[in-house]
Order: sequence, then structure tokens, then C-alpha cells
Amino acid sequence: MAGNPHPLRTETSLSSPFALFLVTMLAVRSCRPATSQAFKSVFLRRSERSSSTFLNRLANELKDIEEAGLWKNERVITSEQNANVSVHGSSSKVLNFCANNYLGLSSDPRIIAAAKTALHERGFGLSSVRFICGTQDIHKELENSISKFHGMEDTILYPSCFDANAGLFEQILGPEDAVISDALNHASIIDGIRLCKAQRHRYAHLDLVDLERILQETQSARHRLIVTDGVFSMDGDVAPLKEICDLADKYNAQVFIDECHATGFLGATGRGTDELLGVQGRIDIINSTLGKALGGATGGYTTGPKEVIQLLRQRARPYLFSNSLTPSVVGASIEVFRILSESSEMVEKLQENVKHFRTAMKNAGFDISGADTSAIAPVMLGDARLASAMSDELLKRNIFVVSFSYPVVPKGQARIRVQLSASHSPEDVQRTIDAFIEVGKEFKVI
Repeated sequence: MAGNPHPLRTETSLSSPFALFLVTMLAVRSCRPATSQAFKSVFLRRSERSSSTFLNRLANELKDIEEAGLWKNERVITSEQNANVSVHGSSSKVLNFCANNYLGLSSDPRIIAAAKTALHERGFGLSSVRFICGTQDIHKELENSISKFHGMEDTILYPSCFDANAGLFEQILGPEDAVISDALNHASIIDGIRLCKAQRHRYAHLDLVDLERILQETQSARHRLIVTDGVFSMDGDVAPLKEICDLADKYNAQVFIDECHATGFLGATGRGTDELLGVQGRIDIINSTLGKALGGATGGYTTGPKEVIQLLRQRARPYLFSNSLTPSVVGASIEVFRILSESSEMVEKLQENVKHFRTAMKNAGFDISGADTSAIAPVMLGDARLASAMSDELLKRNIFVVSFSYPVVPKGQARIRVQLSASHSPEDVQRTIDAFIEVGKEFKVI
């Protein structure tokens, strides 16, 4: 070693892991700059090769997405969320028919005022999770309002409904249990189910015969939970909850529904799918969101039996390891439930808009998916490029809608998803129908 201060340069290849280890140790022990520099040089070369291969693969995947006509562009809004919005690149305001703003509350002055009041009185944030020092009196007030609204015993808040779905199944189901899920359930439900150790079963979309078959085959399970969206966000389908509840009673199972695209606006008073279909009191657990019809900010929740909610407070990881909802969102959400408890005017207006749009579009020859009561009205087109091109053309006519294609929906089922709002006037709805008819004829869809 004395005669050759850097023997590894000539006797050992620097590409081997063992050689790199020895070089590192020598550099640390002797602090010789040349050896340290050799290590850095080799490390950087290997890192660059690895990074280049990795990034090249991702670049090729992105190229494939674009060439398949599946690229999703984000259109930038430069105004508040409303029925009419300003979009970057457009010289005039456009009609927004692609938001989850079903009741038009996202920029409602009453909601903004309530958010400001909470901001001033309770601060900007909590800097804590709920169980340490992140629970304010208004969090409990909101949970009580939600429980009362749904007719449930208790409620737990989450940063989002995605978190609510991620936190539920793992805690209430074990290896001895079975979860039975609709094939087209939302991705957050699917991900949540993957986290639990229960036996996992999937029944064909809305197929009651297939659901009963699985219920018959899983009778040895300790508990069985039927899991379904109330309204399916991509198709506008409404789950047949009465028949599902009947099967649950017959086979001694529980029922869970995700109500993100129903809470606040479906049913006579906006209580959701269970109200619409007359099964209030027969649903065991409901997950929903504050981020769509109920003001459109953020936040989700689970509402149900107190035993379920108490267990989630003790064990649900998204609850235990996420910051509390901000006071402004909580205060605004309390105001939303107050408004919905006092009046159904917005619900009724939305239902009128839904009937107007769906009836006229079907009469014009378009294939409109989903239930007649659903504010989600997908215009089915099949081809991804066609759907994308039509949505671009509609934007030129100041109609803001978005196309959906694989992997958001199955291949060959591309569509433009139209979402109606109580903030749309009858003239807004008719103008959008007229634009669809013009563009549909231009692209030979109708």
C-alpha cells in the first residue's frame, strides 16, 4: 500500500460494487482528494446512466399516450368557479358544464362569508392531527350536522373522501370477512379494499343476480359488506339500492355506499341516493365528500353507527396521520348544511336542468348514459380522438366540457361528461344543447 497509494485504480475495476465500497472507505480514512473524486465520478456516471434509462422509458410511455389520443390537457381557469368561468386562452367567459359544483355553492356569497368568519375566529390552520390538538368545537359541530343530515349516529371527518375510503375497510374487516364490490366502483374504493385482509369479491356492474350468487357462496364468512357507489361518476348510473338492501337482509350482510356524486342534490331534499330510492335507515355506512356539491373545497367523511366511527377514530390511518380540516372549510361546510336543512330550492332547480338537458339531447339523437335523475350526463362517443376533438370544438363555442377516455374509462367507451348545476339558467342549458347539436352534426355523430 505504501508503494502505491491508489492500488485500486490499476488492480480492480471501479464498476464493481465491492471496488466502490473499498474506494469509499479509503477516501473516508485517508481523506485523499483523488480517491474521493474517483468515487464521485463513478457514482455520477452510474447515476446518470440509471436516470437516463428511467426517464427515457417514461418519455416513451408519454409519447404512446399522446399518439393514442389519450393525452389529458389541463385547461387553466382564471376566475372563480361558477357557471360562467374565464379560461386561459379564451377571450370571453365560457359556460362551465364539467364541474362537480352541482348546487352552485362553490362561490356562493354565504359560503364565502362563513369561511371568512371561521378564518378570523379560529385561524388559518391547526398544525396538528385531530387526536393531539387539532380538534376545535366547530369540527364537532360539523360532524354533528352531517350525522343529523344523513340520519346517522356519528361522523368522522377526513381531508378527502379518498382518505375516508382508504381508512375504512382495513379497520372494520378482517380475514374472516368478505367484501363484495361493484365492478365499476370508484378507484378510491378499490384502493381502500386492497388495504384490507378480507376476502375480496367483485360482482358485475349493477348485476343483482351476480351479487346474489356471491352472497350465496360467501355464507361461511363472519361478516359480509356489500360496497357500491350510490351514483357512478363516469356513467351517471344509480345503484339499485332497494334491491341491494333486500339481498343484504336476506343474507345477513351490511351495505356501504359512496355518495360523493349524490350528497346534497339527489333525492327530494338532497339527502342522497338512499332518499331517492326510499331506503333511508337501511344503509349501514356512508362515505361522502365536502368537495363537490357541498361547497367544492375539500374534505370527506364517514357517517354511520357510533361503534364504527369510534373505531375509526382510534385506528384509521388517514385520520390519525393527517392534519385537521382547516377552520375556513369547516365553517363554510357548517353553513352549507344549514342552507340545505332550510330549503330544497337549489335541489329542485338542478332537477329541472337535468330533465331539460337529458330529454333534449336524447331527442336530438345523442347516446346519453346513466339514470334520468342523474346530474352526470355522459355523451357516449366511443372513440377517444373524436371525444377530444369534439370537446375542443365546443370550447371554441364557449362551452367548457371535458372528454374522458382510457384509462379513466374502458377502452372504446370514450365520452364527454356533462355535469349539470343549479347555477345554470335554462338559457345556459339550451345554449349548450344547441352547441352539441351543431358540433355533433359537424362530426357526423348525429
